[in-house]
Amino acid sequence: MTNDEERMRLALTIAREALPLGEVPVGALVIRDQDGLVLARACNRRETLADPTAHAERLALTEAGGKVGSWRLDGCTLYVTLEPCPMCAGAIVLSRIGRVVYGCADKKAGACRSIYRLLDDPRLNHRPQVTGGVLADECAQVLTDFFRDRRTI
Repeated sequence: MTNDEERMRLALTIAREALPLGEVPVGALVIRDQDGLVLARACNRRETLADPTAHAERLALTEAGGKVGSWRLDGCTLYVTLEPCPMCAGAIVLSRIGRVVYGCADKKAGACRSIYRLLDDPRLNHRPQVTGGVLADECAQVLTDFFRDRRTI
C-alpha cells in the first residue's frame, strides 16, 4: 500500500465520523510533507455549524494554517475523500498547498478534473500537483451508502 492509500484510508475514517452527525461523509486531512505529521483533520460540518462553507477540506485548511501559524501551506498535502468543489478549490489555491490527493470524482461539483480544472488554471498564481482516484471506489461507496440510507428514512 502506498502512502497515498494509507492516508486516504485515514481520510475515510474521518469521513465516517460525519455519519452520526447527519453530515455528508467527506473527510480531509493535511499532512506536512517534510515529516508526515498530520497537521489537521476534519469532516463536513455544514449541518452541525449551520455554515454553508464548512466543507471538510476548508475546515482542514483552516486548522492546518492555525497549527503552522501561517495561511501558506506550501510543503503540505491535502487528502480528501471527494473531489473538491469550486469553493474548496479556491481555498486550496489561496492556501498555496503543494499537493492535493482526492478519492472519488464529483461529477456534480468537482473542480479539479470532473467539471472544472481550477487547480490547473494557468491564470491563477498557484497550481498544486493533483492526484485523483485514490481508493475511489471505497470513497464513493461511503457516499452512496449515506445517500441510499437517507432516501429510505
